[in-house]
Amino acid sequence: MIDGAIAIVGRPNVGKSTVFNRMLEQRLSIVEDSPGVTRDRIYGDCEWLSKTYRLIDTGGIQLKDEPFQKEIKAQVEIAIDEADVILFLTNGKEGLTTDDEYIAKLLRKSKKPVVLCVNKIDDISKIGDTYEFYKLGLGDPLPVSGAHGIGIGDALDACSKLMPERKQDSYEGMIKFAIIGRPNVGKSSLTNAFLHQERVIVSDIEGTTRDAIDTVFVSEGKSYVVIDTAGIRKRGKVYENIEKYSVLRAKGAIDRSDLSLVVLDGSTGIIEQDKHVAGLAHEAKKGVIIVYNKWDLVEKDENTMAKIEKEIRKQFAYLDYAPIAFVSAKNEKRVNTILPLIDLVYNNVNLRIQTSVLNEVILDAQLANPAKTHNGRRLKIYYASQVSAAPCVIVLFVNDPELMHFSYKRYIENKLREAFGFEGVPIEILARKKESV
Repeated sequence: MIDGAIAIVGRPNVGKSTVFNRMLEQRLSIVEDSPGVTRDRIYGDCEWLSKTYRLIDTGGIQLKDEPFQKEIKAQVEIAIDEADVILFLTNGKEGLTTDDEYIAKLLRKSKKPVVLCVNKIDDISKIGDTYEFYKLGLGDPLPVSGAHGIGIGDALDACSKLMPERKQDSYEGMIKFAIIGRPNVGKSSLTNAFLHQERVIVSDIEGTTRDAIDTVFVSEGKSYVVIDTAGIRKRGKVYENIEKYSVLRAKGAIDRSDLSLVVLDGSTGIIEQDKHVAGLAHEAKKGVIIVYNKWDLVEKDENTMAKIEKEIRKQFAYLDYAPIAFVSAKNEKRVNTILPLIDLVYNNVNLRIQTSVLNEVILDAQLANPAKTHNGRRLKIYYASQVSAAPCVIVLFVNDPELMHFSYKRYIENKLREAFGFEGVPIEILARKKESV
C-alpha cells in the first residue's frame, strides 16, 4: 500500500537523481523499482518510518531555451500533479539562481506542500550557503548532501510530516479492477462501455491518485469499482505519449485493484510499451485479464482470433495464465464477455485450497513424474501449504531447495492449475527445507 508520493523537483545539475538514489538506499527495503522504465529510473518505492512512499525523479527545469525544455517542463508538471509533497532541491555550491526563483513560483501555484532542500552541503562549515534560499519564501531550507547521505533522513521526516492522511478504502465487498495500457488503446472507451452497458452507476469518486477516477457500478447485484487510468487533465493529455508517466499511472492503479485489464490496441498490434505495462500487472502478483480492443478494425477470417491469441501468448509468455477477451469498446461489442471473466479471476485471486487436498495433488504429481536426479540426489516434496491468497503463495517443504529446478517448479504449477483452475492468477511457489524434528 502506497502512503503517498514525493516528487523531487529542481533545475538541472542540482543532484536530484543522487538524492533520489540515496533515499532509496536509506529505506529499510525496496518495494518496487520501476519495471519498464529502468533506463532513467524515473521512480521507485521506499519505506520510511513504517510508511511506503513513491519517489518521482524529474528532469531539470530552466528558463534557458534548451532542447526538449518544453517537454521536460510538462513532465515535471505531471509529476507535481501525481505527488502529495514536493521536495524542491537547490544547489548550495552555486547559490540561488533565477531558475530556482522561477521553479519556486511554479510550486507556489501548485498549492502542494513543499520541502525546500539545499544540496551539496557536505559539512557543517557550508551551512551558511543555505541562508540565501530563505528568499524563496518556502520555509526553512534543509541542508543535505546526496553524495554523502547527510540530511536525507531529515528531508524524509519533513516530507512525512506534510503528507496528507490517506483515506481508508471504502470499497469493502466490491470487486476493484484497473484498466491499464499505453495511451490511446481505448481505456476510457472501455470504461464508458461498462457504464453504458450496466446503466446503474452508484457514484463517481475521485481516486487516491491524481490521475485516476474510481467509478462504482452494479451489475446483476454485484458491485464493481472500475479504476480508469486515462482520466487526466487536458494539459497532460498532450504528453500522454511519454512512456514513463503512463507506466506511473498504471502502477498506482494496480496498487489499489484486485485485478487488472491489460488493454491492447488491435489496430496497431503489440509494441514494446505494452509489455512494460503488462509486466507491472504480473509483478504485482494480482489477477490479470488481457483485453484485445478495437476488434472491429481488424480484418478477420475464421482463423484470425486463433492466430492473434497465439501471437499474444508468444509476446506475453509470462502471462500464459491470463484469459483473453476480444472486444470493440467504442461500439460496445463483446464487452459483455469481460465481466464474467472478472468474476472468475476475482474468485481465483481469493481462492484458498484445503491443505489436505493440496497435498493430494502434489503427491499425485510426484508419483506421475518424479523429479530428475541431480548429482545422485532427487528432490522430494514432503508436504505443501498455501500461505496466502491475493497473492497466491504456496510453500513446498522439501529435502533440499537447491534440487528444485525451474522446470519442475513449472510442472508443479501446471498441475495446480489443472486441479484448481487459477485462471488469471499468478502463482508463486517457494521451496523451503523441511526442518528435522
